[in-house]
Amino acid sequence: MANVLGFGQPLGGVMQTAFVVEDIRASIAHFQRDCGAGPFFLLDHFLGPDQFHRGGESHADVAIAMGFAGHMQIELIQPLDDHPSVYQETIGQHGYGFHHFGIACADVEAVLPDYLARGYQMAFKAAVPTGGSVAYLEGGDAAASGFLELIPATPVMDAHFTAMWAASQNWNGSDPVRPFI
Repeated sequence: MANVLGFGQPLGGVMQTAFVVEDIRASIAHFQRDCGAGPFFLLDHFLGPDQFHRGGESHADVAIAMGFAGHMQIELIQPLDDHPSVYQETIGQHGYGFHHFGIACADVEAVLPDYLARGYQMAFKAAVPTGGSVAYLEGGDAAASGFLELIPATPVMDAHFTAMWAASQNWNGSDPVRPFI
């Protein structure tokens, strides 16, 4: 895999900015109307296998939408239940809004020990359909409230996210909410 993903973001760098939202469709409309992002790809329910929150099993169901503003992926996450989760924690502590920066990693398990050695703690881990597991980390720097999500940059992930980015190029506003790729 190249050092740059197909949608132009570097491995090891921020490729995603994510927000926990109360109403995913209203938030999609905001990002399209006010931030020039889109189209968005919506997954109405994501209750992935092998979710672990604070060391225990997690059963939190969320809706997820992803779109692009330039080369930056915007992720919107709406909790669909009250199960304990990193999303409910953010809402309880700070309200709706910024949740995490996503860092593309060639090998999440290989870089994880370095993050932990720098003072981060694991808050959440879950398998993802594009291969591997994401890891949400907290506690590394008080200057950036929220989590860091280490995202496995598998060939399948790169292809899916690049297809979403390609759809955003010269997007004319048609078909603003699409099924998740």
